[in-house]
Amino acid sequence: MIYNQAEQQSVDAFNRLDKLAKQKQVELIALPLNTSADAQLVVRALLKRKIDAFFANPDNTVFAAFETILNNCNERGIPVFTSEVGLVKRGAVAAYGADIYQWGYQAGQEAAKFLKSKKTDKLTVVKVKIRRRVYNGAAATRFGLTFSENFEKL
Repeated sequence: MIYNQAEQQSVDAFNRLDKLAKQKQVELIALPLNTSADAQLVVRALLKRKIDAFFANPDNTVFAAFETILNNCNERGIPVFTSEVGLVKRGAVAAYGADIYQWGYQAGQEAAKFLKSKKTDKLTVVKVKIRRRVYNGAAATRFGLTFSENFEKL
């Protein structure tokens, strides 16, 4: 995976994944990428390390460089997974995670509370409520992968 050291949520995601990988005895190879202009170099550096799969951490840098990431991984036969539905629509194999549109809608509901009341005491910090399991049919076919019924084909 790559992650943006300048985005706290990206660093947090890396730390959570690193901890989980260690628990599952999976080697996580990660490199920092702080600007999408360097994506080609950083992704190729990861691919030279003979990775089995690529995790597209949904941060701003990955969103901006996703096609570069995807094209490089596809050229080498490396599947791309993520935790964001929109990246599956753009070509990643599968995701279990937030639907950014729904997350924005949820945030909008909190904003509406403020606009109605003009008070911040009614606002709450909540985690994303809607998470989805999705896969990209074309990408799954390319890599010979099948998914259970609890995954939605996009």
